Amino acid sequence: MDLRIQGRKALVTGADSGIGFATTQQLLAEGVSVVMTDIDQPTLDAAAAKMDAKEGQLHAFAADITSTTAVHELKRRVADAIGEIDILVQAAGIHGPDGLFHDISEEGWQHTLDVNLMGHVRVLQAFLSDLRNGGWGRLVFVSSEDAVQPYDDELPYCATKAALLSVARGLSRTYAHEGLLVNTVSPAFIATPMTDEMMDKLAEQRSISRDDAIQSFLREERPFMELGRRGEPDEVAAVITFLCSDRASFVNGANYRVDSGAVATI
Repeated sequence: MDLRIQGRKALVTGADSGIGFATTQQLLAEGVSVVMTDIDQPTLDAAAAKMDAKEGQLHAFAADITSTTAVHELKRRVADAIGEIDILVQAAGIHGPDGLFHDISEEGWQHTLDVNLMGHVRVLQAFLSDLRNGGWGRLVFVSSEDAVQPYDDELPYCATKAALLSVARGLSRTYAHEGLLVNTVSPAFIATPMTDEMMDKLAEQRSISRDDAIQSFLREERPFMELGRRGEPDEVAAVITFLCSDRASFVNGANYRVDSGAVATI
């Protein structure tokens, strides 16, 4: 299917791995010019080197989204490289501290909020004027199944992902008349470096392999994931790319679950 976005310009945060990386690949394949960003330039450069892009189609600029100064510098570099963006995909995020509420410090809460919520706010504040210009824009936040089905041992992460759903819904009401459509995608247990780290920790605790840790996690913690496996980043990126496209011209304020049935309610 032709998504009719060839020639559009996008910024993807959290793009050096996982869902952000896969989304960058798919946008490039659709003829979009993309700036990929993440916190570490060497890691970002290595990721960019794996992309199949035409000359001038891809740029990689590191930025720390917990710093307003760094985000403003990113805006300058993006403007110099490709001009105003039409598409913003916010996939950056951290898992934050594990543990029950009484085990998590204020600092742990604050850092998770600063990356997963305020980092998105800073980036959007910097690039909103781009998205509002021209009568056509797309904004997609990567949330999580945890936003609507919180787990007691990862509440900072759950809270920030729920906040993104609220922010996105509010934004969708504010800017739709200008042509800016805002949506979220909520994956569950995707094969990314974040979940690799989680499974490696579980494997070490139980003296088992990562594969065995994944299967035990699915049985014990995610019983409604009916496909019985972790999702692939490409499977989430396909939904994100659709929402970034002209084909999604009547989709606004929606939350798309890409979760194998992980959320038990309707």
